[in-house]
Amino acid sequence: MGDSKEEVESISPYGLARSTVKGEPLSKDDIEKYNDFFKASLYLSLGMIYLKKNPLLKETLSTEHLKARLLGHFGSAPGQIFTYMHFNRLITKYDLDAIFISGPGHGAPAVLSAAYLEGTYSEVYPEISEDEEGLQKFFKQFSFPGGIGSHATPETPGSIHEGGELGYSISHAFGSVFDHPDLIALTMVGDGEAETGPLAASWHSTKFLNPITDGAVLPVLHLNGYKINNPTLLARISHKELEYLFLGYGYQPYFVEGDDVETMHQAMAATLEHCVLEIRKFQKKARDSGVAFRPLWPVIILRSPKGWTGPRKIDDKYLEGFWRAHQVPITDVHKSPEHLKLLEKWMQSYEPDRLFAGGKISDDLKALCPTGNRRMSANPVANGGVIKKPLRMPNFRDYALKVERSAHTMGPSMSNMALFLRDVVANNMTNFRLFGPDETESNKLGGVYAAGKKVWMGEYFEEDKDGGNLAHAGRVMEILSEHTCEGWLEGYILSGRHGLLNSYEPFIHVIDSMVNQHCKWLEKSLEVPWRDKVASLNILLTAVVWRQDHNGFTHQDPGFLDVVANKSPEVVRIYLPPDGNCLLSVMDHCLRSSNYVNVVVADKQDHLQYLTMDEAIIHCTKGIGIWPQFSTDAGEEPDLVMASCGDVPTHESLAAVDLLLQHFPELKIRFVNVVDLFKLISHVDHPHGLNDQEWTAIFTDDKPVVFNFHSYPWLVHRLTYKRPGSKNIHVRGYKEKGNIDTPLELAIRNQTDRFSLAMDAIDRMPHLHNRGAAAREKLYNDQLKARNEAFEHGVDPPFLNNWTWPHTGLWKQTIAKLT
Repeated sequence: MGDSKEEVESISPYGLARSTVKGEPLSKDDIEKYNDFFKASLYLSLGMIYLKKNPLLKETLSTEHLKARLLGHFGSAPGQIFTYMHFNRLITKYDLDAIFISGPGHGAPAVLSAAYLEGTYSEVYPEISEDEEGLQKFFKQFSFPGGIGSHATPETPGSIHEGGELGYSISHAFGSVFDHPDLIALTMVGDGEAETGPLAASWHSTKFLNPITDGAVLPVLHLNGYKINNPTLLARISHKELEYLFLGYGYQPYFVEGDDVETMHQAMAATLEHCVLEIRKFQKKARDSGVAFRPLWPVIILRSPKGWTGPRKIDDKYLEGFWRAHQVPITDVHKSPEHLKLLEKWMQSYEPDRLFAGGKISDDLKALCPTGNRRMSANPVANGGVIKKPLRMPNFRDYALKVERSAHTMGPSMSNMALFLRDVVANNMTNFRLFGPDETESNKLGGVYAAGKKVWMGEYFEEDKDGGNLAHAGRVMEILSEHTCEGWLEGYILSGRHGLLNSYEPFIHVIDSMVNQHCKWLEKSLEVPWRDKVASLNILLTAVVWRQDHNGFTHQDPGFLDVVANKSPEVVRIYLPPDGNCLLSVMDHCLRSSNYVNVVVADKQDHLQYLTMDEAIIHCTKGIGIWPQFSTDAGEEPDLVMASCGDVPTHESLAAVDLLLQHFPELKIRFVNVVDLFKLISHVDHPHGLNDQEWTAIFTDDKPVVFNFHSYPWLVHRLTYKRPGSKNIHVRGYKEKGNIDTPLELAIRNQTDRFSLAMDAIDRMPHLHNRGAAAREKLYNDQLKARNEAFEHGVDPPFLNNWTWPHTGLWKQTIAKLT
């Protein structure tokens, strides 16, 4: 923990190679070839950042050969290239099935250069040919308008991880190897990235890796010492501390450190081979014995200079081995002839004229790469849609809740859906997993354990047999890190499988930005013709705002829908099924879909059931509809449109209609329910949107609409501002008012309760004039009475809690009964 000279030298990235594993597996000829391959890749990386013309530097470098705007990151490229190319040797030697995940942000030059040298890039983009003309196009397109981004974007062959937002490389890697028993995910972790909370939690993924049924992740922590403008934490602690850290995480660390290229080649080659053999040894032991266990999986700690092989100093300022090498290494080449000359000298040191004769590397260097699908840039796992198999789905109709009378019986929507999910798991034991942060049982999904228990590779206690539902070969993945669960699911589906994440609604915000990144990945993938569609990312939100009365204000936030609604309409869908049969229909649809982020919001408590299965299928197919059993306007102009979206809001809206009809039995009320939120937006802006004629046929263009919404009311206003009669839409929803309330009292605070809705409706119907005054007064009195009773007894009055729809038969009979 001190700062002795010896300790500082021990964590320096400079000097002859220092490594845990000793050995010299490479011949002198091998080293020369790998050094040439290293140089070729480094040249390509610099060329992408700087050049739009003169790709082989056949002419003296001038400013007209440079891109006008220099963008890109060089700093992490050398270490990533170094790791990638040495792993290629092992892929060939041991016939490995492997993918490469580039964690460091903006790490694309490394993986793009690999894809080009392996030939994959020219295969998927024939115009980027392996010649001088193709090389010029390859350079120019990088981080250039009309070209490709500076991350490992969907356009990058072999990528399932963009790395634009840091922290998810390890969770993506583990997600990709679950149920892929022969796959190794070679994963570069940037030392800046390693400072993030999501990455720190994801190291624990080994506690969920079954060596019998799953593949392996080989992490390489790349200590190049600096972020954009700061040292990195893990590069500045002692060897012993770093070793203890990874032993504590459950890994066996292997160090490779230095900058002397020749000795580093030997050290890296020996270390990677040792790790591969360790992985195979663990897997063989588990698979031969049939007994799963949790070994100390290997992790490599690669310490090399940032911007390795670049100039150590420029104008007496440090470059290589310092933060200045992080992005564009020499920034002023347009203005400084001296620095332009220095850049040319640097690039020429990689010998492009010799290594790229005619713009293509030699067959000897190409032979260092695997062939066909064994190339990490061409592995089908990294284009998961290619290997995706459709789920074997049970018939969701077989799980229907019986509804003999609409809105008259309570039913367990979520725990009933869990039975359907149980059989989805049972039918797809190597192709589907359920993910969630310690909430599967709490979310009433425990029924799935009959088909697949929770994966647990840690120690077992006797009491675990009493409802612990733990198993080595489980299908439910739980860790109290939403980031890790989401990362696992993303990696799982991007590599060709299917899954579902369930979470408490208030805390799904933890992964807002992860879902944002996945949406961007999906949207960009739609523009890449060779990328096949992957299974949708399905998110089930429950423990919703309106039933978080017991947990209080901290647990009340339905705003994730706003985040998702901002994303591209090509890739996002939001569903709020009002009852159990609608939930089954929606979930079946989502699990069968591709290339979407589907968000389903449904409460886990028992709720009123409204629709038979046949009715639910029709309603969910439409996504929105008039419910005639609760409407009194058939064949006539309505006085009011009462609309709802969400299970709890629907209950309160119907109760409000009942209150209105008790006071005004002659009212013509139209009841509308919304399942598919994007039905509200114009069809011009979303493929699910209604056109204006369809909208008017449901909501009218001149009648008051009282809309009770599950989430923040402003979202509905935003979605409907273009609609005919939008000024008549009056939305009630969560308005950030809450505490330890009863359900009704929480609704009253936010004016989404039956009394507030009924009073609002009276205020919106001017034809009632003062006829509504007495009814309004009574409703207000009843509301205050209910609220006071909640404060007094801690529960809502039973006659409100147990409310069901009282009206039956034709509407004329209902009027007669009421009057």
